[in-house]
Amino acid sequence: MGSVSGARRVARFAFRTLVLWGLVALIFWLAVLALPKIELPSFGAAVLTTAAIAIVNALLWPFVIRLVLPITVLTFGLASLVLSAGAVVLAFQLIEGESPPLAGCLALAIVFSISFTLLTPLLSFDDNARQLRIVRRRARRVREHNRTDVPGVVMFEIDGLAEPVLRRALEQGHVPNIARWLEDGSHRIVPWECDLSSQTGASQAALLLGSNHDMPAFRWYEKDSGKTMVSNHGKDAIEIERRRSDGGGLLAAGGASRGNMFSGDAPRCSATMSVLRDRERSGAKEYFSYFADPYGLSRTVALYLWDVLLERRAARRQRKAGAEHIDRGGLYPWMRGAITVVIRDLNVALLMGDIVEGIPVVYSTFVGYDEVAHHSGIEEPDAFAVLKQHDAQLKRLEAAVEQAPRPYRLVVLSDHGQTQGRPFRQRYGLELGELVSQALEGGGDVFAPAATDEGLSNVGGALTDARDEEGTGAKLLARATRDQLVDGEVVLGPDRAEPSAEHEAVVLASGGLGLISLTERDHRMSREEIDAAHPKLLETLRRHPGIGFVMVRADDGGAVVLGGEGERGLADDAVSGTDPLAHFGPNAADHLRRTDGFPHCPDILVNCMFDPEANEVAPFEEFMGSHGGIGGWQSHPFALVPSEWSPPVAPIVGVRAMHDALRSWMQREGLELVAHPAPGAGGGDPETTTEGTTG
Repeated sequence: MGSVSGARRVARFAFRTLVLWGLVALIFWLAVLALPKIELPSFGAAVLTTAAIAIVNALLWPFVIRLVLPITVLTFGLASLVLSAGAVVLAFQLIEGESPPLAGCLALAIVFSISFTLLTPLLSFDDNARQLRIVRRRARRVREHNRTDVPGVVMFEIDGLAEPVLRRALEQGHVPNIARWLEDGSHRIVPWECDLSSQTGASQAALLLGSNHDMPAFRWYEKDSGKTMVSNHGKDAIEIERRRSDGGGLLAAGGASRGNMFSGDAPRCSATMSVLRDRERSGAKEYFSYFADPYGLSRTVALYLWDVLLERRAARRQRKAGAEHIDRGGLYPWMRGAITVVIRDLNVALLMGDIVEGIPVVYSTFVGYDEVAHHSGIEEPDAFAVLKQHDAQLKRLEAAVEQAPRPYRLVVLSDHGQTQGRPFRQRYGLELGELVSQALEGGGDVFAPAATDEGLSNVGGALTDARDEEGTGAKLLARATRDQLVDGEVVLGPDRAEPSAEHEAVVLASGGLGLISLTERDHRMSREEIDAAHPKLLETLRRHPGIGFVMVRADDGGAVVLGGEGERGLADDAVSGTDPLAHFGPNAADHLRRTDGFPHCPDILVNCMFDPEANEVAPFEEFMGSHGGIGGWQSHPFALVPSEWSPPVAPIVGVRAMHDALRSWMQREGLELVAHPAPGAGGGDPETTTEGTTG
């Protein structure tokens, strides 16, 4: 009976293959008829030519891609079209004995890729099966060594997705695989609350390393060195990990880090900002299993180009509807496609390889939703469309688990959320730095650099990995990116600048959080010192309608939070007038007290306004969906965990608490983790915490 059913499967596969071949050949022939200076005598010749293209790809692609892998990464896969055009040229020479124009062959390569991408799912071909065959071959030697009954854990981070937005997406059918898990009872949603600085730098440092101490925002100024720190800049990420790592990161025991800001002390990494210079732990060779599949790569290229078109259409629709929006032109559509499609597919291919190999614990960040929500809005159709594509990757990972040498627990989580709202500049006609400059005594010069896009750091990380490899392709990539090289890393976006002696203040924005440091003193200035030097500054800030509250330290009584109609002392929670933290949640004061204790807390900490009725903020960066401070959903991420994992005994507040919960869950599965040293033993988090927040 089994042999009969097996024969039927083979027959069905053969039939679908013939149908696919015939349809691709038909589309290819029609394209030849439409193109000048290219001829095929018959449909039969088109059938033979497409077969020859497939054979050339199968025989030559794996060898050629090794040589030009860095260039393929640089062009987000578009260079593969040139390789495909070369395959078309060879196929024409084999079948027709002539070489058509290269431009025409490039057009035919695009037609071949798009037709294959569109027809494959319609004929029920499994893209996963092809990718899994490749990763199984690469993992053949080690997967048996890793065979065990102890479950591994794969953590799939959807950057910037708030728990309430996830529930809205479930209601509207945007995440069918997550919905299936919840309906089957295999998983449950655990809401939690991140720290004051609701952004990837602080959250991933604590999630993966166990500490985000002295990280007051995504970017901050350090008076003792006169330098700014930016979480997604390679040199700074290395320094942050050096400060915060104690060797007991979440991934230290044989784990892998894929597309993250920090490594979690993982021995294997790719596109991880904090280890880009560590060639023993990070490199582009990890990408080979993805680029070795010409048809999977063709699919990605086609989807990349399609995403560019979708972004242009969505931006045009938003403008025509008269909806609130920010500028989405220039290179943004192309960078969005790289982030939402190419980086996504790279990460998934690596995760599938890790699973098939049996890596015990893996953490990977998917930044597409966060990037699109920043520019479109947190519940816009194109943001939900990207979220649906993230959800689709979970099914691919489930297929990989079936081939793994161990069971796996799949965890989906976010590091923070986002809150909707038009930018501060659009609402009030000036930026935070300009407001500060106007309020300084004598209208001082302010250093307020343009912020860098978080998503671009992921692309830059992949390029840095690729350019540091050996070979001709890497040398070409190194030449192509030399103008974007900063301290050994490829940095995309505005040039990095540092404040000079002429600047009276440094103003740095992290979403809705603003950090103001006055350079006239080398210590953290008190409220009294600030009032004496700049009498209008604090009053201007606290009474501006776009600012929710200001935190500053007083000579007597410690930190105080100032609002437009009142203030609150953080030492005793005494309130005079209207409590400025009334609308920012029950844990706002505790979050501020913690930040006040950081050595590099700024002179003045500013949080933008929050309208609880509209659930909107006014971020200091040019985003429609934002995060970085507190107010609304930006502080409320989620974790979708296996139902057999014990529920938390208390609400999870703070990222270190979520780190401890994950450690506890993983240890109960039988995974061996590297322990954190005792507090004060060097490195890591000087703040006292207690592991074990689950029942």
